[in-house]
Amino acid sequence: MAEVQELRYEGKAKRVYATADPGVFEVEYKDDATAFNGQKRGHIAGKGVVNNRMSNRLFRLLEQHGVPTHFIEELSERRTRVRALTMLPVEIVVRNRIAGSLASRLGLPEGTPLAQPLVEWYYKNDALGDPLVSRAHAEVLGWVSPQEAAEVERLALAVNHVLREFLAQQGVELVDFKLEFGRDSAGRLYVADEISPDTCRFWDVATGEKLDKDRFRRDLGGVEEAYAEIWKRVERGLAP
Repeated sequence: MAEVQELRYEGKAKRVYATADPGVFEVEYKDDATAFNGQKRGHIAGKGVVNNRMSNRLFRLLEQHGVPTHFIEELSERRTRVRALTMLPVEIVVRNRIAGSLASRLGLPEGTPLAQPLVEWYYKNDALGDPLVSRAHAEVLGWVSPQEAAEVERLALAVNHVLREFLAQQGVELVDFKLEFGRDSAGRLYVADEISPDTCRFWDVATGEKLDKDRFRRDLGGVEEAYAEIWKRVERGLAP
């Protein structure tokens, strides 16, 4: 077992620890909640447990469909062992409907379906508000090679396909989601970070009810209940 060593990084929702094995990190999920690049802060009871367990279950599902992820082993309800990766300085957002910042930018009604999944690139920089960039920016600025950019988009669309199909069976629509990617020491790309109500928009198919962090962002109430509900559906759908 890789012995936990020093805290390497603490972000808005997680702590990342180095271990005695340089190829392994341990991630601890927190209940802290932020929105609008940290301008809004709060606490969602049990969020860390939901996000840890749900991410791990969905990473395993993706691995079964040939998508490489950083997941190694769940250690407890809040802690997970993952591959130590060098993270790309971009976030990838895949959209199936218009919602959130896209609705605001374009002045289009939230919920408008898109003719096909839309892949967006964002530069990870809190001070700049994680600005929208193009794939060409990422390539020209040297953040990714052209081959890596193509692989990032291929994997992002593969994740979308697997998760949309699975969630639809649970009565949930995957409206959009954010992914992060990292390279291992050999340069292989993996899906990393998390897949959770913090990073996805989940809408109930029958009612349109939001089962994600938008309930916190928009002061809709029922935040803990929404997190518990989406986890219950994912857990039930993946039960042996």
